[in-house]
Amino acid sequence: MPVTPTPDRDGRNGPGSAGEAARAGRQRRRADAAPRAAAAARRTRITQIALLAIAAVIAIDALVGEKGLLQTFRAQREHARLVGSITALLHENARLRDTARRLREDPATIEEVARRELGLIKPGEILVIVRDAQKR
Repeated sequence: MPVTPTPDRDGRNGPGSAGEAARAGRQRRRADAAPRAAAAARRTRITQIALLAIAAVIAIDALVGEKGLLQTFRAQREHARLVGSITALLHENARLRDTARRLREDPATIEEVARRELGLIKPGEILVIVRDAQKR
């Protein structure tokens, strides 16, 4: 839409008229708008960089932090190792419990341990000690 100059109080459209003042005001607003747009773009860019930095910090913490992904993997490996150790100890405990039961109740086991560890023999048996020929 074309802008028509409005006559001033004196009825003139020349320099110093209201039309010229309006044009000058529009030009000033356009001139002011450029730095405002640049400032808004700068703020947007700073906001984007700040959000990216925060996201990077959160991602790094999620990977290597106190409860991060790497620590979780270490904890899982430690858990698996401990479960294996507990399983081995449970088997050893069951074996020792069975050995203790046999030592309390089984005469053949008691006799075998007495012969091996205490060197006992039955009445009427002859003890033969064999020495190694190479040791002198």
